[in-house]
Amino acid sequence: MANYLVAGAAGFIGSRIASLLLEQGHTVVGVDNLNDSYDPRVKRYRLERILPTPGFSFYQKDICDLPALQDVFAHHLPVQAVFNLAARAGVRQSVQDPWGFVDTNITGTLNLLECCRKFDVPKFIFTSTSGVYGANPPLPTPETSETEHPLQPYAASKRAAELMCHAYHSLYGLDVTIFRFFSVYGPYSRPDMVMFRFIQWISEGRPVAIHGDGGQTRAFTHLEDVARGTILGLKPLGYEILNLGGHETIGILDLARKIEAYIGRKANLKFLPPSLADARGNQADVSKAGRLLGWRPTIPLEQGLASLVEWYRAERSWTSKVLTP
Repeated sequence: MANYLVAGAAGFIGSRIASLLLEQGHTVVGVDNLNDSYDPRVKRYRLERILPTPGFSFYQKDICDLPALQDVFAHHLPVQAVFNLAARAGVRQSVQDPWGFVDTNITGTLNLLECCRKFDVPKFIFTSTSGVYGANPPLPTPETSETEHPLQPYAASKRAAELMCHAYHSLYGLDVTIFRFFSVYGPYSRPDMVMFRFIQWISEGRPVAIHGDGGQTRAFTHLEDVARGTILGLKPLGYEILNLGGHETIGILDLARKIEAYIGRKANLKFLPPSLADARGNQADVSKAGRLLGWRPTIPLEQGLASLVEWYRAERSWTSKVLTP
C-alpha cells in the first residue's frame, strides 16, 4: 500500500479520489484551505464524510503557502504521488477575480511541484480543463488540438500550470500525468456548476438562468468515471496529457427540460446574454486514455442525471439552502 497526498481533498473531485484511495487500503494526506470561493457548507459536508476514515490525515493549509506545505510533506514521508486537485475553478468567476486564479492554479501548482522535487516524490498528477482548447475546437477534441487561445483566466491559468508541470518533468525527471476534464457532474458538486444549479432552481421554484439561447452543448462526465480514471493515472507514463470526458452530448436547454421531467416541475426559464467566457460546445476524444490506461466512460447520462436528482432530494434539507451564483 502507498501513501498519497491529495491537494484539494475537500473539493468535488478531490474528496472522491481521496475516498477511493482509502477504500483501496492506501493512506491519504489531505490538504485544503476550505476557502469561500463557493458556499463552504458543501466543502464541509464532503470533508465530514471522509475525516473518520482510518488512514486519512487532514491539514487545513493553502497550497500557496510553501513553508506550510513543506511541513506537511516532511511529516508524512515518503509520499509516492501527489494528486493536485486544488484549484480555483469556474469560468465566469475567473473573469471577476483573475488574481485568485493565478495564485492558486499557477503558484500553488508550482509549490506542489517544488515539494515533489525536494522530497523525492516520483509521481505528480495534475488536473486541468477542456477549457484550454478555446472557443471552437474540433469535436470530439483530441489532446493534439490547439491550446493557445483560452477564453478566460481560468483556462489560461490551467494551461500555464500544465507548462510548469512539463518544465519539472524536463528538469528533474518527475513523472507527470495531466488530465483535462470535460464537464464533470455528480453528488456534492460545486454549486456554481450547471446541473446543481438547475436541479436546485427547478426544485425550489426559482428562475433558471441560461446564458445565450441554450443551444450550447456539453459532454458531461460522471464523477465516478473521472475519479476512477484519475487514479489510473498513477501508472508511470513519463509525461502525458489525457482527456477524460463523457461520450454523450446534450444542449443546455435540453438539459433543463430533462431535469424538469425528473423533478416533475416546470422550469421558470430566464434567458441572459451569452457569455464571452463560454465555449459553444465540448466533447472529448478519449481514445488516448483508452489506449494508455484502459479507461472509458461507463455511466450513461440518463442514469447519472437521475441519480443526481435523487441525491438532491435525499439531501434537500441543506442542498436547498446552498448559495448558487
